[in-house]
Amino acid sequence: MEILRLLPVLAITVSCAPQDVPPASSSAQFDEFPKLLFSSFETDCAGPGEDYVKAGQNSVECHELLSPQTTAFLILNYDGYTQDLPRTVTRLSSTKNNLGYRVDANLFFLIPQKNGSTVKVPVEGNALDRDLSDIYIGYGGTPVQ
Repeated sequence: MEILRLLPVLAITVSCAPQDVPPASSSAQFDEFPKLLFSSFETDCAGPGEDYVKAGQNSVECHELLSPQTTAFLILNYDGYTQDLPRTVTRLSSTKNNLGYRVDANLFFLIPQKNGSTVKVPVEGNALDRDLSDIYIGYGGTPVQ
């Protein structure tokens, strides 16, 4: 009976104790090269309006067309060129280090200009970093700052 009276106190104590929450981060450390993460990234970038691009020896990108509303917003606000539509770009880069491999993710909009240049607008935020951290953990990584 004594134990039953202590349960509410234990429940409150446990719920108020700090939980092990990984940092929200766009980067993670992996012991080995995360082949499954990169192959899943490539597979997920195979839909209509998406292009998978090998951007360098250690970097891959997914270029994706945007919704009409987002496209119009970016063209109007960044003086975009209507003959070459803006895209969202998700880039994954890996770097070998003494702990294994560090993976960094970047998300940005590319908005072509009439003069041939391109405006790059980064997409950042805590919600995005939390989502990336969850993905990294799912593939066996540890989010890092």
